[in-house]
Amino acid sequence: MATSILDKTTDALTSLFSPYSTEEEDGPSAEVIATDYAVCGYSLNISVTPNLLTETVQLLDDLGYFIESITGVDWIKENAIEVVYDFNRYDKESLRIVVRTRTDREQPSVPSITDIFTGANWHERETHDFFGVDFVGHPHLIPLLLPEDADFHPLLKDFKG
Repeated sequence: MATSILDKTTDALTSLFSPYSTEEEDGPSAEVIATDYAVCGYSLNISVTPNLLTETVQLLDDLGYFIESITGVDWIKENAIEVVYDFNRYDKESLRIVVRTRTDREQPSVPSITDIFTGANWHERETHDFFGVDFVGHPHLIPLLLPEDADFHPLLKDFKG
């Protein structure tokens, strides 16, 4: 019986994350949750700490996925910003994956993935504009949609325009 792309992806992610399943509370951690595509619009929901983000994204690239979008979510009550990455692949079967990572809201920072997906450049700049996330290692993190002198991030829940 042939192994599906979903099974191959799940197995590869499980293998990548297995050393982190028993880490300390403040250490690296990851979780892979299979979801119903018809209900959620994606097949896998992956949550990782920022220090596992680039390894996760590199694995998805190696498996033939491409980046669709990057955005943020302001979890103001939890004092966190979540960066959400949507990946997809089109070959014998479409398979959408969501990768989520959370960072401190006061100084939101995650690694840039532009070295893996050059197309992430503008997505990271837009997310920086609207949520204030610093994408460490980004080659040119300047405003994309806001004025160059903007000192605000309009999609934060406490923004008052």
